[in-house]
Amino acid sequence: MKNYRIRQIEPKDNLQVKQVVQSVLVEMGVPKVGTAYEDASLNDMYSEYDKPGQAYFVVEEDGKIIGGAGIAPLANGDGKICELQKMYFLPEIRGKGAGAEMMHKCLNFAKQEGFKKCYLETMPYMEHAQKLYTRSGFTKLEGPLGDTGHYNCSVWMIRDL
Repeated sequence: MKNYRIRQIEPKDNLQVKQVVQSVLVEMGVPKVGTAYEDASLNDMYSEYDKPGQAYFVVEEDGKIIGGAGIAPLANGDGKICELQKMYFLPEIRGKGAGAEMMHKCLNFAKQEGFKKCYLETMPYMEHAQKLYTRSGFTKLEGPLGDTGHYNCSVWMIRDL
């Protein structure tokens, strides 16, 4: 039985979302520089995504944020490409279908906003995430797009919407 729900971020979620993102990155051994770990946006994710064409969704279970993911226009992109951003889940929700459900929610939002493609960046050793992305229709690129500032992310993927 599903005990979690996926909803849009609220201001009260900011600290928990930051903790989820940073704890997963530490768990995975991701560098703290050149990745989402050091993004200033983590301090106020609600405000960061409270803009046209952007949304951040959280996975909540019993009042606790246990995952999240967002969509925003790709920085320095052509306006037709969005980026799947900060998709992280705590260990207790992994393998329960929340990733696929979150992906569906994010990609539907991107389509509704008129984006034509969705781009993402990840780390080579985040193999489970890459499997989800591949199942969701993403294919690997030879190099990065836009200007995310995440120079330590060396796997780039894209899909048509």
